[in-house]
Amino acid sequence: MKTSGRGMKFKKHRAFSNKISIKSTAFKGSVLGLLTASLFTLAGCSDSEVGDVSLGLFTTKDIKIDALQDPVVTGVTCHISSIEANLDLSDPSDSSIACRQTGPITAEMLEAIDKSDSGEVIFKKSKSVFFKNMKLRRIYDADSKTLIYLSYSTKETSGSYKHSLSTVPLWETLAFKKST
Repeated sequence: MKTSGRGMKFKKHRAFSNKISIKSTAFKGSVLGLLTASLFTLAGCSDSEVGDVSLGLFTTKDIKIDALQDPVVTGVTCHISSIEANLDLSDPSDSSIACRQTGPITAEMLEAIDKSDSGEVIFKKSKSVFFKNMKLRRIYDADSKTLIYLSYSTKETSGSYKHSLSTVPLWETLAFKKST
């Protein structure tokens, strides 16, 4: 009888030990999940963010609005809106862009930019852990004296590379007056 009693105690002890093991594994998983969520949330934080619109209580997706000043043509500011999916592994590729003259644009600024047909990337933001980026590229149209800003995704989604376009005409700017 005593042997079976000890065996019973041993079985109870092992079951108790298994519960502790299961609980500590669940705890480790919870901590790991919280750390991962924190990293994704921090990765979405941006110094240039000027707006954040929630898409509802039952979704983890928000519309984020960033204001970006062109690093060379500092008289241009672009506002880019895009969907960010907090706690999801990827974000949608759609974005919208509007660029406006917000300060002086000089001939010296135009001389300093890349005037090739493909222009230059002036901003890049990671949109997924699967190597998807959103890029903002500046292209100069010399014939119409216009700066073109193209926002685009670097990964194909539903058979398309999502993109959006905005232009800033140089009419009546210091750069336009000096070049004519």
